[in-house]
Amino acid sequence: MDAQKLARLQASVRIGGKGTPRRKTKKATKSSGADDKKLQAELKKLNVQPIQAIEEVNMFKEDGNVIHFTAPKVQASVAANTFAVYGNPEEKELTELLPSILTQLGPESLNDLRRLAEQYQSLQLNNKKEGEEEDDEIPDLVAGEDFDSKNDVE
Repeated sequence: MDAQKLARLQASVRIGGKGTPRRKTKKATKSSGADDKKLQAELKKLNVQPIQAIEEVNMFKEDGNVIHFTAPKVQASVAANTFAVYGNPEEKELTELLPSILTQLGPESLNDLRRLAEQYQSLQLNNKKEGEEEDDEIPDLVAGEDFDSKNDVE
């Protein structure tokens, strides 16, 4: 390469200004950290205090499902009636958590549980009735027929 040609190429390289090419890669922005900082700042304004020794948190939804947190971090401000729950949630059905959460159920949830039990019983009765009908439709065996010889492939 010629020294003059190399000098021309170096002079034409721009690091900014009009006509420079755009960057080739898009950098990922981390907005979740900023959102978390904003949330923490707002919670600090409400004077929330951490609550220790909470093993689980259950939030009951209207459709009968439960949002279940195991070993969450909980912060509360009783004056502002605000609770913040941090952790990994799992959406489960009420029947999955039944034996352990009976003490946590309120009057509304108990009514939902009663309704759920009635639906479960009616489904079992329907399944039994369908099972009886299916038994009636099975044909009786025919005497003297040998079905094994027809299935043999030579």
